[in-house]
Amino acid sequence: MINLGMDTRPSAASSGTAEKAFSFFSKGWRDVRDSADADLRLMRARADSLKNLADRELENFLHSASAFSAPARPAAEGSIVELEFVKRIQPKLSEIRRAYSSPDFSRKVLERWSPKSTIRVDLSAIKKAIVAEVDEVGGALDLGKERFRGQRKVLWKDREREEEEEGKEWEPIRMLKTGLKEFERKSQPNEIFGNFKSNEFVEKIKMSLKSMCKEPEQSKEVPPLDIPELLAYLVKQSGPLFDQFGIKRDICDKIVEALCSKHKDHLLYNPVSQNGTSLCGNETISDELDLRIASVLQSTGHHCDEGGLWSNAVKHDRTDHKRHVAIFTTASLPWMTGTAVNPLFRAAYLAKSAKQDVTLVVPWLCKSDQQLVYPNNMAFSSPGEQEAYIRNWLEERIGFKADFKISFYPGKFSKERRSIIPAGDTSQFISSKEADIAILEEPEHLNWYHHGKRWTDKFDHVVGVVHTNYLEYIKREKNGAIQAFFVKHINNLVARAYCHKVLRLSAATQDLPKSVICNVHGVNPRFLEVGVRMAAERERGQHAFSKGAYFLGKMVWAKGYRELIDLLAKHKSDLEGFKLDVFGNGEDSYEVQSAAKKLDLNLNFLRGRDHADDSLHGYKVFINPSVSDVLCTATAEALAMGKFVICADHPSNDFFRDFPNCLTYKTSEDFVARVKEAMASEPQPLTPEERYNLSWEAATQRFMEYSELNKVLSNESNEHGESSKTISKMKKSVSLPNLNDMVDGGLAFAHYCLTGNEILRLSTGAIPGTRDYDKQHCRDLHLLPPQVQNPVYGW
Repeated sequence: MINLGMDTRPSAASSGTAEKAFSFFSKGWRDVRDSADADLRLMRARADSLKNLADRELENFLHSASAFSAPARPAAEGSIVELEFVKRIQPKLSEIRRAYSSPDFSRKVLERWSPKSTIRVDLSAIKKAIVAEVDEVGGALDLGKERFRGQRKVLWKDREREEEEEGKEWEPIRMLKTGLKEFERKSQPNEIFGNFKSNEFVEKIKMSLKSMCKEPEQSKEVPPLDIPELLAYLVKQSGPLFDQFGIKRDICDKIVEALCSKHKDHLLYNPVSQNGTSLCGNETISDELDLRIASVLQSTGHHCDEGGLWSNAVKHDRTDHKRHVAIFTTASLPWMTGTAVNPLFRAAYLAKSAKQDVTLVVPWLCKSDQQLVYPNNMAFSSPGEQEAYIRNWLEERIGFKADFKISFYPGKFSKERRSIIPAGDTSQFISSKEADIAILEEPEHLNWYHHGKRWTDKFDHVVGVVHTNYLEYIKREKNGAIQAFFVKHINNLVARAYCHKVLRLSAATQDLPKSVICNVHGVNPRFLEVGVRMAAERERGQHAFSKGAYFLGKMVWAKGYRELIDLLAKHKSDLEGFKLDVFGNGEDSYEVQSAAKKLDLNLNFLRGRDHADDSLHGYKVFINPSVSDVLCTATAEALAMGKFVICADHPSNDFFRDFPNCLTYKTSEDFVARVKEAMASEPQPLTPEERYNLSWEAATQRFMEYSELNKVLSNESNEHGESSKTISKMKKSVSLPNLNDMVDGGLAFAHYCLTGNEILRLSTGAIPGTRDYDKQHCRDLHLLPPQVQNPVYGW
């Protein structure tokens, strides 16, 4: 140990101390030198090992390439190109291998990258300097100390500089080691050629070779659009505008076909998919025109993102894998109307499959409105009480426990329109987390005065089901033709703006945009059970039908009472002795009974009752002359019970024509003949197939198919691939700017602005105060006041 104390007296111990210090430094530098030599030998050994490993792996690579390049059987076109590429680079790889394996290459690399083996430190000079400094006395020792410190600093700086140079020189060795490890990991032949196949450069070469090998007619450039094609596409995309003016789609299709007929050579330009099939197939000229426009846009590099000017393309993400279906309707039990009963059965049978969660959203009326709507002065003090009544009524008729939720939205009853009008934004009563699929029962009715979030923005798939022929009802009122004109276009507007798909129960309804015709309603299972029991009694020889004819329906003129009285009054003498029992309650009860009494018609008026009531089972003939219905539920129920049904030859009865017990008439004389035929014969029992067609199981299956809900719920297009037609439509949707979506979004925005003005709402017949719910609704449904729920900020 070096003595750095303040004793400056010279002695023999000073010389011994210097000798010890010199031996200490000598031993330290020898240890450093030995350690450096050992590290150098270890690194040289590792470098030789890595070089040998690289040689072996390169030999394996070349051997595999040579073995793979000798094809034993014909290969695909892409594989031939890859093999030719490998053959061309194999000589270069061999030359690189020879150069890399030569001893000169290894010696030059090690000479270039190896650290210096000697450490240039003059230890004798250090010894002399230390001895000389120790022999000095007094202040000379201090000077010697300072020199020693300076020498020590120089030595440590030289050592640090050499270590830095050593680290810099050996950085390539570390890089080589890392690269060789990566090469060893990917050294399998299949992985190497797999990388070749997935390489972007190789893919570009393959595509260029394929395009060179194509026939000249397939590789020709896409011809530009001409004026007739542009006009045809403009007419096709202007369908929403023509719908608002009442121009039929058939006329637009004929115009498009006429404009495209002279350019079939352009339309027959069919892009070929990867499997070699045409994307057009048997599609119509309209679809071929879309593909033609798409091909031109793709050739220019144009791309249109999803969404539009008026629409919100961002959809919510579902946190779970189960789908959610929300059914919104305009009426609720105990009001025995079609929009209260049929959505209830639909919710029960959709929830029966347990593949999706179902929520039925029905209107809640304050007690003052309940007394006007519900029969026998029935009223509920809370939504929970009404929900219990609805569930009990349903389970008594379907025979199983329906697992679905029931929610309520605020509503008000309109005496003039005899219907319930939603108050506030109905869509807010389904949370964003559960906003997946919406079924709007009577979409036009729900959205006449809807002032809230757009349904198609909040829900992924929106289906509308049209129940009522409102135009037929409105035409019967004062100034009905003018009112029907405006209502028709408003219905078109809200159907386009708020629905992806619209189902019409029959052709008796307005031809709405995005609509198809299909009966998606079934009958109460109790009616089918009655029919089976009646057929069994007849087989045993019993007289099942002991009564004559009857009519059942809400007693308002529009429900067929006007037609019934006119027919019976006109053929009073022809139907002498014919008696008809009439069951119903309604606003026009007094007027209807007074008219029948004045004409001295043989009609027996009775209070309204449930069609499944035991007192109605014995009737043999059900008469329904109504032409205002869309699809009469009572007619389906009578057929299910095995009765004769006499109805008008009208689009609303198209679904029932195939049943042998359905007797239709076109004229009043036919009506008389049908009545006499039914009263003189016995109805035929229903076959199992006919009973199934009337059931809610069949109706639910039809609904899933025609609403495309089965595809939405199963995600078949995403999980199991798509057909060529689906692929073509997908490509069109990506390449084409969707004018329809822009128009629909614009209509929704305009409707939102119009329904936000209270003056406009009142002038079109809205109930005052229905833009938001009132205080009574807040108390009944435990809602926040609308000013808190939807605050309006001003200056």
